[in-house]
Amino acid sequence: MAIKTQPVTVNLGPQHPSTHGVFRLRVMFDGEEIVDVEPVFGYLHRGSEKLAEERTYTQIVTLTDRMDYVSPMLNNQAYMLAVEKLAGIEPTQRGVWLRMIAAELQRIASHLVATGFLLQDLGALGTPLIYAMRERENILDLFEMLCGARITNSYLRPGGVFMDAPTGFWLALDRELVDIVNTLDELEEYLSGNEIVFSRTKGTAVLAPELLINASITGPMLRASGVDWDLRHRNPYDYYDRIEFKRILHTASDNYARYWVRVQEARESVNIIRQCVAQIEPGPVRPSFDDVPRLIRPPKGDAYVAIEGSKGELGFYLVSDGGIAPYRMHVRAPSLINLTLLRDMLIGGLFGDLFVSFGSVDLNMGEVDR
Repeated sequence: MAIKTQPVTVNLGPQHPSTHGVFRLRVMFDGEEIVDVEPVFGYLHRGSEKLAEERTYTQIVTLTDRMDYVSPMLNNQAYMLAVEKLAGIEPTQRGVWLRMIAAELQRIASHLVATGFLLQDLGALGTPLIYAMRERENILDLFEMLCGARITNSYLRPGGVFMDAPTGFWLALDRELVDIVNTLDELEEYLSGNEIVFSRTKGTAVLAPELLINASITGPMLRASGVDWDLRHRNPYDYYDRIEFKRILHTASDNYARYWVRVQEARESVNIIRQCVAQIEPGPVRPSFDDVPRLIRPPKGDAYVAIEGSKGELGFYLVSDGGIAPYRMHVRAPSLINLTLLRDMLIGGLFGDLFVSFGSVDLNMGEVDR
């Protein structure tokens, strides 16, 4: 005898640590099967793009920290590259190498957060998350040595960085790179061949490469479908054209592939940092105030620069009217773009897979609702 069921609509969330209760999913279930999904967001708006119109180009750095606050160094990098292009500023060599080191450390920290909380969503009860967060804390210790801050770093400046690394930073960095590799080895030993991880992630939330491209989705989500697109390789910025690194690709385009790509990219970031350390030389970390004044007045015009952020293409578009503040600023935020296929990922799946699929997107609501 068939049991007649009635679809039920349920409000779910927040689930991911970077949602802070300001993102929810309105999900319609038929039993445990998901038949419809409506992402609801827009509660965190702080008007960062509008606030930028009343701040000098240097003061805006603090706004970028608070967008993707799991990846502030990368936000600093994208914004500063846009300012330098707009104002015609030539950065110092040591300043560029330092911000590349900071950016790749930040990429590792961001991927560790994504991996740790994905496994938490799988029901791992904390152990992988503690391993990941332990290493992230060590990276934040390095950031504290660089600029005195751990989360809202505001480390980069037009033409380079705020200050040089202290002497003890380089030894601490060398030790930390070894620890990062060891932690990634541990995570993979326990997770990458784990039967429970396989059964919960393989074949779930599969997205076709064509669908991802049409939705403008980039970053690990796109590379997990086999598409070789990394702006550090395709459109090198800073000194990435002097660095050799592998582009990490998978073809399954499921939750497991997205997890695997992030772990391998963290390994590759270690390789990039080591090359940066090998090439950095003594010198100024930013231009003198005679060359780049405290109040920058770019000529009238506009500029757009995109970098390979931890979540995908992160771009800043700036318009100058010749004043000390941008006339307009707009951010191409990967977290927002990557949400566009969430409905496609979830419909037809089961309730138990919903949180895992959502976690595999790796979004940050500060960036969605900037």
